[in-house]
Amino acid sequence: MKTLVYALLALALVSSALPAHAEEAGAAAAPAASPLSFNLGLVSEYRYRGIAQSRLQPALQAGVDYAAASGFYLGAWGSTIQWIKDEPYKGGANVEIDLYGGYKTEVAKGLTLDVGVLSYVYPSNKLDPSANTTEIYAAASFGPLTAKYSHSLSNLFGTADSKGSGYLDVSASFELGEGFTLTPHIGYQKVRNNSAGSYTDYALTLNKDYAGFSFGAAVIGTDTEAYQGGASPDALKNLGRTALVLSVKKTF
Repeated sequence: MKTLVYALLALALVSSALPAHAEEAGAAAAPAASPLSFNLGLVSEYRYRGIAQSRLQPALQAGVDYAAASGFYLGAWGSTIQWIKDEPYKGGANVEIDLYGGYKTEVAKGLTLDVGVLSYVYPSNKLDPSANTTEIYAAASFGPLTAKYSHSLSNLFGTADSKGSGYLDVSASFELGEGFTLTPHIGYQKVRNNSAGSYTDYALTLNKDYAGFSFGAAVIGTDTEAYQGGASPDALKNLGRTALVLSVKKTF
């Protein structure tokens, strides 16, 4: 937890210094958009593919992205979590770090393709198999719609014999004006050799950009009760239950 807090503070200091540096470089001409960006966020709970990662409690998040003009990109993102150290896992890790890279390009008017690889790293996790997971993905966007498929090259988040699992999701983004955006989403997680762990998730998110921040309110849930977690065996909760998730994010 302390490691992520220190990382958040470091990112904030670095990113807050960038505008001042740009002004010193020359106020006469508008600077070119930087390929490097940072983000800081706070969520009322961290959900991933509909499943609570932070025991239905708030989480701190931060990331950095590099997007080249050629279409290639790299990034890293982190969040506090609870599920690995909670019952019934007791795997020790309390931070998730995502490392990713890929290529995004427009192949026809209005049609964009995005392919890449993403590794989820849980430092010091003691799960067997390890919770660390690597996926490749491909996404296609046309107008407001995006369809994406992710395929695991390893066991999926510590589930034995689950290499080759797949996640398919479809989402859309609708500009409502006045800085509001509405994003519906539905996805299906197939866990190979584990039908009980397979499920559908859904979300409806309303975002508002204001004063340089992005504020969000999302209704998120799943159709499964297979994912349980808590501080003790007597306090297990359904991590896939429907909930309202609030968020605030700042991108520099």
